[in-house]
Amino acid sequence: MADAKLATCLWFDGGAYDAAQFYCDLFPDSKISRVDKAPTDYPGGKAGDVLTVNFTLLGQPFMGLNGKAQNDFTDAVSFQVFTDTQAETDRYWAALTADGGAEMACSWCRDRWDIRWQIVPRILMEALGHPDPETRTRVFAAMQGMVKIDHAGIEAAVGG
Repeated sequence: MADAKLATCLWFDGGAYDAAQFYCDLFPDSKISRVDKAPTDYPGGKAGDVLTVNFTLLGQPFMGLNGKAQNDFTDAVSFQVFTDTQAETDRYWAALTADGGAEMACSWCRDRWDIRWQIVPRILMEALGHPDPETRTRVFAAMQGMVKIDHAGIEAAVGG
């Protein structure tokens, strides 16, 4: 992160390392680069506990911070992951919604740490920008009826 101009800090209630490892195992171009342990007790933990985890996720720098509880993630911030195939969409969706995660709507889900994700097929973004207003309307209506985005359903909406 030394060369980065901007990084995202995610505040966890004790799960920063587990979350970073999960994300790095799931997504390409991802790795944990540094783990720092607390030198003394602090409001969210004890001396020797993992305090921060620096990691790269899909090429972007992040820091996971284990702080005290009561700092919740909300729908106000989500991470968009763009996919090229239904298999890729399905794999990310299944992993993120497993073990306490949940489906939401229109490509949104949350993981077991309550972080919000949008698993967005590129075909959806292209279709929503289609030059024909009627096509955009059909695509938008199709998307609104989906939770996990179905590539074939979007293709059908584009085709009319």
